[in-house]
Amino acid sequence: MKLKTTLLLALISATALQAADWAEWGGGKTRNMVSDEKNIPSDFSPGTKYGPKAAPKIAGRLRPNAEQANKGPGAEDIEMSTTKNCLWVAKLGSQTYGTPIIADGKVYIGTNNESPRDPKNVGDRGIVMCFDEKTGDFLWQLVSPKMGSGKVNDWEYLGICASPTIVGNRAYVPGNRCQIICLDVEGMANGNDGMKEEAAFMAVPDKDGKLTPIEPGAQDADIIWVYDMYKELGVFQHNATAGYPLVVDGKVFVPTCNGVDWTHTNIPSPQSPSFIMLDAENGTLLGEMDHVASERVLHCSWSSPTYTEVDGKPHIIFAAGDGWVYSMAPETEKKDDFDILKEYWRYDANPPEYRKNEAGEPIKYVEYDGPSEIIGTPVVYEGLVYVAIGQDPEHGEGVGMLSCIDPKLTGDISGKAVWTFKGIERSISTAAIKDGLIYIPDYTGRLFCLDAKTGKEYWKFDTKGHIWASPLVVDGKVYIGNEEGELFILAEGKEMKELNTIEFSSPLFGGLVAANGCLYVATNTHLYCFKEGGKPVAAAGAE
Repeated sequence: MKLKTTLLLALISATALQAADWAEWGGGKTRNMVSDEKNIPSDFSPGTKYGPKAAPKIAGRLRPNAEQANKGPGAEDIEMSTTKNCLWVAKLGSQTYGTPIIADGKVYIGTNNESPRDPKNVGDRGIVMCFDEKTGDFLWQLVSPKMGSGKVNDWEYLGICASPTIVGNRAYVPGNRCQIICLDVEGMANGNDGMKEEAAFMAVPDKDGKLTPIEPGAQDADIIWVYDMYKELGVFQHNATAGYPLVVDGKVFVPTCNGVDWTHTNIPSPQSPSFIMLDAENGTLLGEMDHVASERVLHCSWSSPTYTEVDGKPHIIFAAGDGWVYSMAPETEKKDDFDILKEYWRYDANPPEYRKNEAGEPIKYVEYDGPSEIIGTPVVYEGLVYVAIGQDPEHGEGVGMLSCIDPKLTGDISGKAVWTFKGIERSISTAAIKDGLIYIPDYTGRLFCLDAKTGKEYWKFDTKGHIWASPLVVDGKVYIGNEEGELFILAEGKEMKELNTIEFSSPLFGGLVAANGCLYVATNTHLYCFKEGGKPVAAAGAE
């Protein structure tokens, strides 16, 4: 009996610890940006920089030119004595779009290579960094050279735009060159498992164009497998690979990022899928979405998939680059010799008046009042699905819409939303929903609080700066950052109340995460770990 009790307590303890992690985008498969953490600070300081010269803030640009991107490396260390409630700070690249992922004592984030960690890997690369959760010490990194087919496929200095999904001892992440990559969470520390071709994976061309392998070291990633969507499926990636993988029952669900070419009017690969299902163990292709979304893609499919169950049946929900939301079973059926994911329903998240004008003519994409794809992630809350339309921020502001969808419906359910809200403009953010209230920003810079059942607006707060990030609701507070580097903290609830504003020295493009009593904030250039009453960890982030 004593042994059984001990085992039970151990299991309960392990479950509690795991629940405090934030091991995937949104903290869980419903992608709701809400944390149960308590005592999360609302008064803290990122400190000041020291060094030869602090790098200038690059705000408002998704793709800065090479001169801008190279101004900062080596000059942006933080003087820890000037921070407040901060445990550690880790240096990232010059552009960071990934949101921190925290699991089993490690912190992961996607960034670029403009502050190289390893002299053998210098230059434009996609990077995933892994740090120790307690100290911020650098553990290992994935280094992925450029795709080599031009910046329309792999834009300069974007790096790796997502962070891994962690399941057990495996990390799943989209690389920068149209690949889905499975990694060992220990890096090379426990040996080279899986594939043995890391040296070839990191190879870059020399002055004669010959690929020169780079032998991995102790702080390099241990790659288990790579699935190359460009080579295997003919996918034409537009600008970047994005989307946080969803892993369910040994299957990995990911967008392919198939899109348009540099003209923004031609679709080079309309028959390639926009969404696929892989075997989590070995990366084998198990199924793909019908290519309809690729045939009518507006720009690219960058959204992350979501999971829910309806009447006991699993639904994989994907918001595509054609502005439609699709719900599919994790099962396939044969169509023209392809294994196609079975579809439950599809929903056009654009109202008809965004698609065509009064004369019935199609409205041009990118126009202020025209249609949009979906970049934010659908969120499931109390049996309903919430999703907003939006575009690449380089396209500017424009009309938007937030939809509340009933996933119990079937077929084409366009026009059958529970409710829609057109007061919002284009959004690339994912919602946070708690206690019947939905918090969601638009790219214009406003954070909205709406009734989750009816869509009624309670308030909106203008940050006066464009918003790329998603809000985090935790400990009675709503956190939202903008591209000006301003982090706004508001009170939860139907009455709008601003609690604090904290300024960082570079843009806040990714979301915030609360895990294991700490608040993680990633700017373009640094990753911060804040804790109420926290003092700097000795030698945190030391090389």
